[in-house]
Amino acid sequence: MDLRKELRILGLTIGAFIALYFAPLSSDRLTSALTESLALVQWYAREHVIFGLLPAFFIAGAISAFVSKASVMKYLGVRAKRAVAYGVASVSGSVLAVCSCTILPLFAGIYSQGAGLGPATAFLYAGPAINVMAIILTARVLGPEIGIARAATAVLFSVVVGFLMHTIFRSEEMRRADAALAEPDPPEGRPLYQTLGIFASIIALLAFANWGPSASARGVWQLVYEWKWPFVGAMGLTLGAMLTAWYGVRPGWTAVGALPVIALSFIFRGNPLPAFVAGVGAVSVVTLAKRGPAREWTEASWEFAKDILPLLLVGILVVGLLLGRPGHEGLIPSEWVTRFVGGNSLRSSLVASAVSGLMYFCTLTEVPIVQGLMGAGMGKGPALAFLLAGPAVSVPNILILRSIIGTKKTVTYVSLVVLLATLVGSVYGRFGD
Repeated sequence: MDLRKELRILGLTIGAFIALYFAPLSSDRLTSALTESLALVQWYAREHVIFGLLPAFFIAGAISAFVSKASVMKYLGVRAKRAVAYGVASVSGSVLAVCSCTILPLFAGIYSQGAGLGPATAFLYAGPAINVMAIILTARVLGPEIGIARAATAVLFSVVVGFLMHTIFRSEEMRRADAALAEPDPPEGRPLYQTLGIFASIIALLAFANWGPSASARGVWQLVYEWKWPFVGAMGLTLGAMLTAWYGVRPGWTAVGALPVIALSFIFRGNPLPAFVAGVGAVSVVTLAKRGPAREWTEASWEFAKDILPLLLVGILVVGLLLGRPGHEGLIPSEWVTRFVGGNSLRSSLVASAVSGLMYFCTLTEVPIVQGLMGAGMGKGPALAFLLAGPAVSVPNILILRSIIGTKKTVTYVSLVVLLATLVGSVYGRFGD
């Protein structure tokens, strides 16, 4: 019997018992916090799991099934040229422009295929932090000065954080690279255009399904928004055609799988959810029907979903319990946060970056949160620190990241993000004064 493991289980059991025994169930704040916790999970499930996470899991599975380790190591590996590795990581991450949790399956995919820790963490930070729309919204709502500061520092951060992670764990990464090089060369893969076609269609599905409305009633952005579901449908049909033509999926299965999707899109014209869910189910069924790379893709996607989704939901429950949703109270009163982020001191920037690193909010919502905090007295420095740390780190993100790269690397990554955001925020605050 493993004594340490048994003592850990005993400690957790006793802790849970004490918490339940002494829980002040008659407290209005506790009741409200529990409600907020469930409400936050429900909101995330409705807004992000189906249209955001499911495509992300399929992208991660595609990385694992279709992209060879040799290719990943060539461009993102420990021994890849730094300019290439960090350039590819930051650009590819920023193009996706997803939240701190949706980026995790993609990070897990490239890291498991041999990407170096430095480029992989640069990708991990760039996805949620370097978001063109978020930066534009920041400039419009909070002013061009802080918008430009956010854009410049976020790009720099992705490279600096990645480089520091590589440097700190260099010896371990070198051993990992040597072990990967010692493995036999994989068999010749499929033509590049086939792999790119699959990735392009899934990424387009992810992008269009989450495309938001424009502030203006006119313009290209709004036009795409109005036509986004036909685009999603076209990408789904394109994906089915490619799976049939290139990956051995039977045409009859593809046709049968497409029929309910098309039917539901007409039956529920104002609600794309049923057709989208049916499409995900159809892809899963037709790819699992026959052994081959398409089946391996879906099986890999399921493995990522199975490992990540439970931890993600637990993390969001914790965030909702402690901090509530934006505009709502959790166990920690919001005035405590407001009180400690006033002015532009080093302490204010540290509190802002640390608190934002615990919260969870989807892409773009950090801007109105900061706007509200600045209205309550938050300084420019803590505001920038909040914008740099918050989108990239959260409690759910931390829990899942630990399961992928371990406790030591996770603590180091989170600490680097929080400390660098604090430093930059403090300097920016003093300069702004």
